[in-house]
Amino acid sequence: MTASCPDSFVRFAGQLADAAGDVAQRYFRSGVQAEDKADESPVTIADRTAETAMRALIEKEFPEHGIIGEEHGSVRRDAEWVWVLDPIDGTKAFLTGKPLFGTLIGLLHRGEPVLGVINQPIINDRWVGGAGHPTTLNGIPARTRTAEHGLAGAMLQTTSPDMFKDGKYAAFERVGDACKFIHWGGDCYGFGLLASGFIDIAIESSLQLYDWVALAPIIENAGGSLTDWQGNKLEIRDGSFDVVACGDRRLLPTILELLNG
Repeated sequence: MTASCPDSFVRFAGQLADAAGDVAQRYFRSGVQAEDKADESPVTIADRTAETAMRALIEKEFPEHGIIGEEHGSVRRDAEWVWVLDPIDGTKAFLTGKPLFGTLIGLLHRGEPVLGVINQPIINDRWVGGAGHPTTLNGIPARTRTAEHGLAGAMLQTTSPDMFKDGKYAAFERVGDACKFIHWGGDCYGFGLLASGFIDIAIESSLQLYDWVALAPIIENAGGSLTDWQGNKLEIRDGSFDVVACGDRRLLPTILELLNG
């Protein structure tokens, strides 16, 4: 990992978030209709337009940088610097008028996540974290919290039981049964709340690369951890990911034991 993400890239990531946020604000609660993608997940004109706006800025400012986007594919994936974009993480929330979706902007340096942004343009919440840049929420330092009462006092976050395929919900449920309670919904916004110390654990399944790259620097630079269900560092690859985020890293061994039966 690079020693520090350049300040200029942090500022530029903010410009990308502003551009995507302008699009999301324009279409939010406007009655936009969704189409189903090949994986049956919904997509709207807001998703596609927001990513187009961010990609245009990257191509203009840093044409040598790579881009991996949810809606418009990849270019220059082997570049030294690669932007990873999810224009609207939580399209179902967006469609139902809930301001809990977010734009995810990640930056890889030689295959390592070094910068992340979660931007919620309706509530105007923005988490930023990266190498050499402690995590902030709206410019104020953000930190995960200590789980003083262990797993029994922990608040667990996930988006939907529908995310857990091939019997994985039973594994999630074992963790849920050991926690104080489960909060449903939230998509990337829940991971931001974890970084700010309002949630203790977030567990998801069936994520893609663009769903987690931005989250890793935010959570890790706030004091937490983001791994797979075996406790391994997440790899930069195509395919599906099962992830667990902990605000207090001491909870992770117990969580992994429950997840893996």
